[in-house]
Amino acid sequence: MNFRIISALVMRHLFLYSRTPMRMVELVFWPLVDLVVWGNVTVFIQKNSDEKFGGFILFFLGAMILWDILFRAQQGVAISFLEDVWTRNLLNIFVAPVRTAEYLGSTFFVGFLRILITCVVMSFVSWIGYSFNIFQLQWWLVPFFLNLMVFGWALGMISTALILRWGQAAESLAWAVPFFIQPVVCVFYRVEDMPAWSQPIAWLFPATPIFEGMREVMKTGSMSWNHLWLAAGLNVIYLALAGWLFVWVLNLTRKRGLLTKFATQ
Repeated sequence: MNFRIISALVMRHLFLYSRTPMRMVELVFWPLVDLVVWGNVTVFIQKNSDEKFGGFILFFLGAMILWDILFRAQQGVAISFLEDVWTRNLLNIFVAPVRTAEYLGSTFFVGFLRILITCVVMSFVSWIGYSFNIFQLQWWLVPFFLNLMVFGWALGMISTALILRWGQAAESLAWAVPFFIQPVVCVFYRVEDMPAWSQPIAWLFPATPIFEGMREVMKTGSMSWNHLWLAAGLNVIYLALAGWLFVWVLNLTRKRGLLTKFATQ
């Protein structure tokens, strides 16, 4: 893996954002809209409920910020790929001496930068506007961040593989895939509050123990290490399977000549 190639691929995305400031709207505006809506709902419910129930409502803001980590990581991979499709640059990338691992590595880093921008803005606004400090999670925030980011990368590779396989008609999957799993990974509620038949399914996703752990840390100041080990183990599996799927679909489209057709549509 050549890190000079990865840095060059990352720089082209940075130039794209720096020369088109309107692209920053997507990184700031929509996350802020979600945060303000949930923040105002939180304030409303707290003012119209007892103290015990109101404390649980604070979990919504923490969950909203952590969910955006996963979503932005996924978007970093999927949207970076679509940027090449939209600008008719996909063939240029894959005929150049760029390995698949290097291409994916650059999208992972772009996803990391997108997360930083969005999370800094959301954390500041939630602190100023709603007196919610995400750093109350203390050092637990680091493994939460890493696990959600890795899972987001895996979802991004899955999204991109599906788009490669089904063409531009499947572009909406770049935004839809994370929301397919959102009801299952218990972002805003506990696993035990789900129907009994769906609870085992929830534990099949690495995001579930992270959101469960977040609520436990906010409530007690600590959490079970089993949540982190489960999330890390599942992430290894998901990342490996997603990487295999992406490489397999990419090689398949190359052999069938579909990549050329897809890139010139």
